[in-house]
Amino acid sequence: MSETTDRLPVHIGFIMDGNGRWAQKRGLPRKFGHREGASAFRKIARYCKKIGIKYVTFYAFSTENWSRPKDEIDELMKLFGEYIDEVGEYAEENTRLIFLGDKSAFGKEMADKMSELERDSRDFDEMTLMLAMNYGGRDDIVHATRQIAAMVENKEIRHTDVDEALISGLLYTGGIPDADLIIRPSGEKRLSNFLIWQSAYAEFYFTDVLWPDFTPKELDKALEDFASRKRRFGGV
Repeated sequence: MSETTDRLPVHIGFIMDGNGRWAQKRGLPRKFGHREGASAFRKIARYCKKIGIKYVTFYAFSTENWSRPKDEIDELMKLFGEYIDEVGEYAEENTRLIFLGDKSAFGKEMADKMSELERDSRDFDEMTLMLAMNYGGRDDIVHATRQIAAMVENKEIRHTDVDEALISGLLYTGGIPDADLIIRPSGEKRLSNFLIWQSAYAEFYFTDVLWPDFTPKELDKALEDFASRKRRFGGV
């Protein structure tokens, strides 16, 4: 890693985009791209830990992705099952695991595994690895808002108690620092409903490299770019 990346972000969000296009460019079914994307995820997650990134979030499956063709959904669900089994290895490396989104959509067996991994790794503090699965930024805010409405209705709080800190704490990322850097490969330049609240002051880095080809060297480029920026957070 270059010396210019000494000013590391605390929290990086990755939009893992371009798997399907990677496969299609090679005349392969889209599912092969998702498997290559999973391999890139493993490499980048471990590299982030190696260089000292404290929080990483990977956008694996959005609330909108359910509209994709059934065979692609089936392959993704199979792949996620393997993800869940493999990601337990990270817990053995003092890594906390958090799954962002509504787990119930994946069925009881997988949802229980996800909750068990979160519970077993909750005291680990070397790195926090978050997988956004069945996640959407708007759904995240709706989920928090419903909790606030119930708290007001039950007279646990007053409406005047609602502030940014309360909302932040009730999001799926409750207790996690906001994202400093959002990285999106594949040439697209949008958030696509990812960490909307949490990226209010994030820096954005876009690249034409498709996610399966996103390597630690590509991440170094993003970190060098991040280190060169002046973050004012609304100040001068």
